[in-house]
Amino acid sequence: MPVIAIVNRKGGSGKSTLATHLAAHFANAGLPVMLGDVDRQQSTQTWLRLRGARQLPRSVPIVGWAVDPRRVLRPPPGVRHVILDTPGGLRGFDLARVAAFADVILMPVCNSVFDRESAAECHAELMALPRVASGRCKLAAIGMRIDARTKAAVVLEAWARALKLPFIGVLRETQGYVRSIEQGLTLFDLPAAQAEADMNEWRPIVEWLEPMLRIVHRPVVRANPAVIRQAPQLSRCDEGSAPAPRSALVRLAAAFGWLTSPRFLQPALSEKGRNR
Repeated sequence: MPVIAIVNRKGGSGKSTLATHLAAHFANAGLPVMLGDVDRQQSTQTWLRLRGARQLPRSVPIVGWAVDPRRVLRPPPGVRHVILDTPGGLRGFDLARVAAFADVILMPVCNSVFDRESAAECHAELMALPRVASGRCKLAAIGMRIDARTKAAVVLEAWARALKLPFIGVLRETQGYVRSIEQGLTLFDLPAAQAEADMNEWRPIVEWLEPMLRIVHRPVVRANPAVIRQAPQLSRCDEGSAPAPRSALVRLAAAFGWLTSPRFLQPALSEKGRNR
């Protein structure tokens, strides 16, 4: 089950816009998709409620997944793709947990020196993680809210090239995004004639993602409960270290429940488990 995480530390970078549009793209292609909202603001869940009130014959339903630290959740049967909208300020262990589960991380970046600097720092931290550095988790940037009258797209492309960060597309700033999101829609839901220019900008992004998402579903791995009870409490890991040994995987299983479902969406060990 491929997972795409939308990551940017700065607020207002367009993470929710990107997440909702990708979810709608898959849904309109007939692929069951889950839209996970890790952000405390729960923006995508608000959008899903608006969308649920509409009749969209071309789209299969999008399953919402809001973070609930009191419960362990699993994707419902039939879900083929997961899109995760993450909060701003993601770093350290929280960022490493996202990378540990995602197959693709997309970084929406606006064109200002502050946005570029913040994204460069996040990129450097991600590249220190073995799973990202080895290419098992793909990483790419997308220019967001670009003013077509300026050279912003050229500046961002040069910035990404200097970082050796794949730059897969630019989405200009238009009112079409604002109007559609407010109605629980996306540009993918509109008649082609209404959004033709904007949809052309999505083509290279979708084409880049397509081969990344041809991933065989990973089997569920359950940890031995007896081993879990004996495992030490999970501590912060060294993101730059070698791949985790088997004992570390057991500790992860103890902390997150299932190794193959979104770990950072699951609670840490229960109070009962920690006190054993």
